[in-house]
Amino acid sequence: MNWDDTTDTGAADAERLVGAVADREDQAVEAALRPKDLGEFIGQEKVREQLDLVLRAARARGATADHVLLSGPPGLGKTTLSMIIAAEMGASIRITSGPAIQHAGDLAAILSSLQEGEVLFLDEIHRMSRPAEEMLYMAMEDFRVDVIVGKGPGATAIPLELPPFTLVGATTRAGLLPPPLRDRFGFTAHMEFYEPRELERVVHRSANLLDVEIEPAGAAEIAGRSRGTPRIANRLLRRVRDYAQVKADGLINREIAHAALAVYEVDERGLDRLDRAVLEALLKLFGGGPVGLSTLAVAVGEERETVEEVAEPFLVREGLLARTPRGRVATPAAWAHLGLTAPRGAAGGTGQQDLFGT
Repeated sequence: MNWDDTTDTGAADAERLVGAVADREDQAVEAALRPKDLGEFIGQEKVREQLDLVLRAARARGATADHVLLSGPPGLGKTTLSMIIAAEMGASIRITSGPAIQHAGDLAAILSSLQEGEVLFLDEIHRMSRPAEEMLYMAMEDFRVDVIVGKGPGATAIPLELPPFTLVGATTRAGLLPPPLRDRFGFTAHMEFYEPRELERVVHRSANLLDVEIEPAGAAEIAGRSRGTPRIANRLLRRVRDYAQVKADGLINREIAHAALAVYEVDERGLDRLDRAVLEALLKLFGGGPVGLSTLAVAVGEERETVEEVAEPFLVREGLLARTPRGRVATPAAWAHLGLTAPRGAAGGTGQQDLFGT
C-alpha cells in the first residue's frame, strides 16, 4: 500500500461519527478536554505507572527523560500523553509529524532550534522520509547531526551539537518502524483500547468540562457505542448534547442518548452505516461468504481500500467478520447482530469448514 492510500482512508475515517481519526472540530475540542497531568489521565493503567517511574527518575537525576515511543490505534491519547510528558518535566513541547518531514534538512531545522530539555513530539513517525530517519538516529543517540553543505565531491559535513532533548514518537503502525530507530527509544509503550467503565469516566469528565448534565445511564449508553476509543466517546457526547438541547431539556439520560445515536445511525455495538452496509451485503447478497474484498467493496459502493482499512478492522475486532484465504466470511455473531438466520451450509465462523471440506 502506498501512503496516498493511507491518507485517503484516513480522510474517510475522519468523516465518520465513529471514526478514530481526528477532524478539525475534534482537535479544537480535545485541546480543552485534555488532562494536564498523569493523575488526570484516565485508563492505560500500566502505561501510566511505567511512564510515571520514568519521569520521576529523570526529575530526580536532574536530566532529560529518555526518548519515548507510544504505539497504538488512533484516538487513545498518544498526543495527550506527549503533552503530559512535557508538563511533568516542566518543559515546552514542539509538535510535528512524519509526513511533514520529507527531507533531512526539514528535520535538521527543527532539531537545531530545540532548547535544552525540550520535548519534540513526532506523530506518525513511521511515515518520515528515510534520509531524515537516518539523521534522527544520531540526534537521538549522540545529540548531534551532520549538516551537509554543498553537493557532489565538494560537499562537506559540518557537525552540529544539539542540546539534550526528549523525543516522543507516536505511531499507529509500530511494525513499520525499522529496528535501529525502535531500539533508540528508552521507553516503549503500547496503548490498548479502553474498557466501557473507563470510557464512562471519560464521558463524565468531558461532560463536566463541557457543562453538560448527564446521568450515569446516559454515560454508559455513550461509552458502550464508542469502540473503546476516548476520541469517539467525546464526539458522540457532543452529538448527544446537541440532540438533548434541541429535543429535550438538555439532560442526557439513557433514553435521550439512545434516541440521539439512533438519529446518527450508531447502533448499540458502535457500528455505523458503512459497517452495517458491509455486513448486510456479506449476509444478504453472498450468504455469509466467503467473498472477495473487491466484490464486497463494489456491492457497498465504496473503494476497496475504504472497506479494508476503515470498516473491516472494527468488524474483525468485534468478531463479526473473519478474513480467510478464500475471502471475507461472516461469523454467527454477525447473523445474530442483524437479526438474521444463517442458511444451512453457511460458512459460519472461520470458513475453515468449507476450505478443508470437514
